[in-house]
Amino acid sequence: MQPAVVWDPALLGYDLGGDHPFNPVRLDLTVRLATELGVLDGVEMLVPEPATDTELYRIHSEEYLAAVRLAPTAGWDVGHGLGTADNPVFSDMHEASALVVGSTLLGARKIADGEARRAVNIAGGLHHAMRDHASGFCVYNDCAVAVSWLLDHGFDRIAYIDTDVHHGDGVQAAFYDDPRVLTVSLHQHPFTLWPGTGYSAETGSGEAEGTAVNVPLPPGTRDGGWLRAFHAVVPSLLEVFRPQILVTQCGVDSHEEDPLADLSLSVDGHRTIYATLRDLAERYTEGRWLAVGGGGYQLIRVVPRSWTHLLATVLNRDVKPETPLPPGWVGTVLRAAPSAELPPEMTDGRDTTYRPWGDGADDPVDVAIRDTRRALFPLHGLDPDDPRD
Repeated sequence: MQPAVVWDPALLGYDLGGDHPFNPVRLDLTVRLATELGVLDGVEMLVPEPATDTELYRIHSEEYLAAVRLAPTAGWDVGHGLGTADNPVFSDMHEASALVVGSTLLGARKIADGEARRAVNIAGGLHHAMRDHASGFCVYNDCAVAVSWLLDHGFDRIAYIDTDVHHGDGVQAAFYDDPRVLTVSLHQHPFTLWPGTGYSAETGSGEAEGTAVNVPLPPGTRDGGWLRAFHAVVPSLLEVFRPQILVTQCGVDSHEEDPLADLSLSVDGHRTIYATLRDLAERYTEGRWLAVGGGGYQLIRVVPRSWTHLLATVLNRDVKPETPLPPGWVGTVLRAAPSAELPPEMTDGRDTTYRPWGDGADDPVDVAIRDTRRALFPLHGLDPDDPRD
């Protein structure tokens, strides 16, 4: 079964306008780069339809949907987090936002119906939207809607893994008391970055205690530290939880050049993360993997390369790091932005090897590792201080 790739140029309509950092050009440049590198050769793009109101009501309130619809023509403050600097009102906001949700739902359906083992929607990943308000550039939460839909269509153990630099707060909030969903977020420490949530002590409530997993990383964390933390926490919890599908938010604002945050990952680190997620899906979910995009605000140098690696990884068409950027794509960029400084290859030239936790070294990320393991592992019958667990 060929993996499903969801894409339509209409998704560029989710445009917050002006100089807003969430610029859809990053999507257009990604698809152009993946196409020129041959990653999408022979792939039939799945064209989405907007999510229905009923589907959106899985996560969002009727009052909020009404406000989103009203906002572009309202002459007053409609509230609900709309009309702010982060979440400006734009034309056809409801329709554009519903299409993003419909895109992720289409990928989920293809997996649930057995038509694909993997699906990817780079336009998705709007993980901050809450039940009744917009937040962090996100109007509707496609990740949470898709997880909710999957719970009603054959899945009762879902692992959501969020690799964005910002805490996956909207998805965590949606399932904080649902023991069927394991939400995992690795992000810059909330002391140092919006939204100020995602501490290790946030572990879920009631019967779901232990199913919210947060790994808050110090500013400046590089590829090796990020991977050290991931491998010290995530595989052990997946082994115990035994998910039937992985849903992953693959934001790339963790890159060292991203203007909105302070982690120091590379395109090579992102490529390694995607390969790791693919391996975990093969190990624990019989290959079922729904991947979506997310944050990423270095629009030319970073996002297109990183998400081309994501598309390639999902499609089993891995792009070698030393692959040169194709001249046609470079020309497209330079015609639009003549002063852009482009990297020559699909790599930042970084070594992504890491030291496994438990080696006795005192890595800066080890505080986060210890705090998260001690908060979560006993709830799953694991020893937080034993590196074999």
